[in-house]
Amino acid sequence: MRKPLLLSALFASLALALSGCDDAKTDTAASPAPAKQASQDGGNLIVGITSGDPLAMNPLYASDRTTLTIMQALYAPLYSFNGDKIEWGLAESLTPSDDNLSYLLKLKPNLKWQDGKAITADDVVFTFNKLLDEKQHSFFRSMFVYGGKPIQVSKIDEQTVKFTLPQVSAAFVGTLVQIYPIPQHVFADENGDMEKSTKNDAPVGSGPFKFKEYRAGQYYALTRFDDYWNGKPKLDAVTYRFAKDSNSANLALQNGEINMKMVDPQDVTRLKSSGKFDFVIYPEGRLAYMTFNQNIDSMKNKTLRQAIAYAINKDELVQAAFSSLDYAQPAASILTPDTLYQTNEVETYKFDVEKAKALLKESGAPANLKLRLAYINSNKTQESMGLYIQQQLKNVGIAVELMPLDANAMSQRSLDMKNTAYELSLGGYIMGMEPDGYKSLYMSNEAYNYAHYKNPAFDALWNQGATETDKTKRADIYKQIQQTVANDMAWYPIAYTNAVVAVDKHFAGTQEAEPKPVYMFQDLSKIYQQQ
Repeated sequence: MRKPLLLSALFASLALALSGCDDAKTDTAASPAPAKQASQDGGNLIVGITSGDPLAMNPLYASDRTTLTIMQALYAPLYSFNGDKIEWGLAESLTPSDDNLSYLLKLKPNLKWQDGKAITADDVVFTFNKLLDEKQHSFFRSMFVYGGKPIQVSKIDEQTVKFTLPQVSAAFVGTLVQIYPIPQHVFADENGDMEKSTKNDAPVGSGPFKFKEYRAGQYYALTRFDDYWNGKPKLDAVTYRFAKDSNSANLALQNGEINMKMVDPQDVTRLKSSGKFDFVIYPEGRLAYMTFNQNIDSMKNKTLRQAIAYAINKDELVQAAFSSLDYAQPAASILTPDTLYQTNEVETYKFDVEKAKALLKESGAPANLKLRLAYINSNKTQESMGLYIQQQLKNVGIAVELMPLDANAMSQRSLDMKNTAYELSLGGYIMGMEPDGYKSLYMSNEAYNYAHYKNPAFDALWNQGATETDKTKRADIYKQIQQTVANDMAWYPIAYTNAVVAVDKHFAGTQEAEPKPVYMFQDLSKIYQQQ
């Protein structure tokens, strides 16, 4: 998704019940490449990061793309999804009761934390007790509360945990995939806010690589964890190198100072011409969108929001921002195509300048209306979107001031529940196949509802969707949710995007590592350096 992955700051959020990418493909540049030979153990993979430093390196709070990407190497999930199939991680089974009001989760035997301590049911119970503690303000809490009552989590034996639900939930299995356990023995004495704990500065995880060193603004270094549950990693180390912007990161990529990086569509052609890289391209299950900040009075005007929607040629916007429809498709819904019950049968606001002008007049907006549009300054597609939207709205008499912000500043302002720094903002999120995960972005009092849209009837639909077990009725609820957003134009969906990862040809194993939204790859233990 974690938090709704990088909403304004490429939020998120959550890379929640992330579905796999079976249709990922690898493009190989047509220039001389290193000979493809047998793998060799060892080597250091250097990953370029342009989304800022990590925030809280703790799975219960990880929300930004940087933290989520690094966390995937540091921690292991209970299980993940590859398409509609479960791939087991720390867990080996999840068994529902006959009435679906409880589930037994069984851990694999002989699991270890990266400090050598055993991973047991106590760690899973501890993780959920902290997650459900309102004082810890984990954004996951609302996803495990049904009808105002939280789930109960208890230990059966060293490897078995029981989840007891207050009522049947169709969303539980899809939501549980988001949880990465944390070690009880590390945090047991932490009585304060775990998000601010100094223990996050040297995390002890369960993933293929363990913490070595972090230098703010420079790098985050990991070394191999030999007792990783899925086999000893092939690389000695993984280092995440922070770059101030995409241009400097791309230069480092071309110079061999970086071996892997998620790249902007605008940069693919130039990088391909070097012949140094393979390109892994896959649907990221991501929505790029624009938010109307209703903390500001002008943005509470539904007619004005609709006027803005009609003033934008979405097809041209997507083409301008992503260079080619190979990298993105115009979006109609707030749910992405990989999400259950997604529909495009909603109001799409087909480009119509005259209608936009008429609605603008009807809205009562002043003739000299000026709006501020915020976006991440290192994101080339957002910059292109901002310039295009600025021109389109100028054509109907709305002046737009562009506000490029660095990723951390964008995240901090977005999370300010009283934010009035700008009327419009660009962002994106990845939420996965379970639609219940999206409610943390849209319900009235959620911190990640960056539009600050408040609608009790809308909130009720989200609550109904989480517990309805009849598939037909559940589909209708989520269709109503999508229609409500479109009719109110509370958020403006822009595009469903593909991820493009450039990988130095000296490294291989990317398909075995499984391309995955947000993280780039599900399991870095499978990537190796070629001889």
